[in-house]
Amino acid sequence: QVQLVESGGGLVQAGGSLRLSCAASGSIFSINAMGWYRQAPGKQRELVAAITSGGTINYADSVKGRFTISRDNAKYTVHLQMDSLKPEDTAVYYCNAAFVVASTRTYLELWGQGTLVTVSS
Repeated sequence: QVQLVESGGGLVQAGGSLRLSCAASGSIFSINAMGWYRQAPGKQRELVAAITSGGTINYADSVKGRFTISRDNAKYTVHLQMDSLKPEDTAVYYCNAAFVVASTRTYLELWGQGTLVTVSS
């Protein structure tokens, strides 16, 4: 009924930039929070950045000043602009969104399939 599709990962040198995008589609009544998480090898998944439908933003301390999250409520998309990338940013990045499904008016939380970001030193 509802799905998230991510794009934009890849390999970049330290100091470079990447932009991740995530698009939601399907039977959507509304989307509350949208965000990005990441999981590095051997580590737990952690919040990178999140944004509510009203525009309230939360960043992990490790990415403040380097990453920028944005969303387009009309297009059901969320983006993560990543600048000044460091090797420690290497991880699989996952999109996350909390929906109200249009057909059932029920709450649903979904994860994207993940996109790999590799930052070389």
